[in-house]
Amino acid sequence: MDMQPDFSSERSQRIDVWLWTARIFKTRSAATAACRGGHVQVDGQRVKAAQKVRIGETIRVRKAGFEQILVLRGFTERRGPASLAQQLYEDRSPAPDPALRGFTPRRDKGLGRPTKKDRRALDRLRGYRS
Repeated sequence: MDMQPDFSSERSQRIDVWLWTARIFKTRSAATAACRGGHVQVDGQRVKAAQKVRIGETIRVRKAGFEQILVLRGFTERRGPASLAQQLYEDRSPAPDPALRGFTPRRDKGLGRPTKKDRRALDRLRGYRS
């Protein structure tokens, strides 16, 4: 099977398969779960995992604390190396906020385990919950 990307405009592929082959998610089941959870949008619309995508469509993927904005440029049948995967999309994600770069929330020594309220506040700060 050929590992070269396919850039033909009449081609389409399932969004969960494309997210996996483009190395946006580590596993196809993680890509499917993200679609099911509403974290993936194609041209502004939430999609199911079986939704077919075409070249030129804009894909927004929300992950822990940030959002990736990708423009689909090609397809491949199999998951390959990262250098090949980067040819499948154009990344239009905004630059991360420099104020948050390298920031890791820490608890003072001797405070013990965080309470449920503390843990939820940390999760909100990290972007896991709203």
